[in-house]
Amino acid sequence: MLILDRYLVKQFLQTLLFGLLAFTLIFVVIDMMENLDDFIDKDLPFTLVLQYYLVFTPEIIKLMTPVAVLFGCLFTTGRMVNLNELTSIKASGVSMYRFMTPFFIVTIIICLISIFFGGYVVPQANKSKLHIENHYLHKRLEFNNSNLFFQDAKNRIVNISFYDERNLQAVRVGIQEFNPNDLTRMTYRLDAERIVFDTVKNRWIAFNGSEKEFKGKGEIVAFFREKEIMNLNFSPDDLSFKQQKPQQMNLEELRKLIDERKKSGNDPTRIEIEYHARYSFAMASLVCVLFGLPFSANKRRGGLALQFGINVLLTFLYLGFTQIFQAFGKNGSLNPLLTAWLTNILFLVAASINIFRVKQ
Repeated sequence: MLILDRYLVKQFLQTLLFGLLAFTLIFVVIDMMENLDDFIDKDLPFTLVLQYYLVFTPEIIKLMTPVAVLFGCLFTTGRMVNLNELTSIKASGVSMYRFMTPFFIVTIIICLISIFFGGYVVPQANKSKLHIENHYLHKRLEFNNSNLFFQDAKNRIVNISFYDERNLQAVRVGIQEFNPNDLTRMTYRLDAERIVFDTVKNRWIAFNGSEKEFKGKGEIVAFFREKEIMNLNFSPDDLSFKQQKPQQMNLEELRKLIDERKKSGNDPTRIEIEYHARYSFAMASLVCVLFGLPFSANKRRGGLALQFGINVLLTFLYLGFTQIFQAFGKNGSLNPLLTAWLTNILFLVAASINIFRVKQ
């Protein structure tokens, strides 16, 4: 049995790696054709274009891994059926469930690796990719470092329209403080054109603004050109973290962001969906194997063309259901955990029915 297991694992991994490489190259070529005009218009050197696709490749690999796993199991099993190898294996007394075991074990290992890869490697690569897009391609349409709104202390709220990470300065800043005993009553407000972090004094300096102190029914207004702010608790690193997109955050950072949003009273639904989707998408490979192996175990006409067509169809179905459920989840119609896992659950149910129907 060990000889058979090694043979199956070898064939499966060879096909999987071939599929992963082919799908990744196709993805890169298509994306390069779409961005070619931008690269030429911005006069990007070849080394920078190469760097862009090097840091983009982890995201592509994450997306293509379940597709490659499905392709690997469909093609490997389909080829063995066409060559009557599977018939010989069954005739020797090996059940279909035992035949599937090596595929399951290898895929579980792939899923565990995918959780780490998608949870830590891909976000780090996305940071470098976004840096190139912002500073060289000037793609700022979805730049996420604006409109920061957070609670700096129990009775203090900070609003920042734009944070410039490179110059350690925030633009159009508002700071409101409230009575600790009555949080509905504002006691102080500061508005500034910008605040800059002084690394020597280790504090924020506000420029061109005003401050208002509310006492009773009146208020005291003062204007300033430059003012040190002594009691702020957030640092430039905190703002850098808050401005990141979820795609740039690893699993711990996403968990921290969810907790912060809950404490501040903001809706964490979209971040929770992203967090749970990191796990569910990594486990999609196992669902693909459970679904694909029984399907390809019966001999069909069409050969490689049919297996590839089935692979593409199932991929579109999976991604389509995922997008539909995420739309419902982001609108609050579905629980974030259920939103992330519902597609896997549906495909797993269909796979279970298919497995019980397969000929032993």
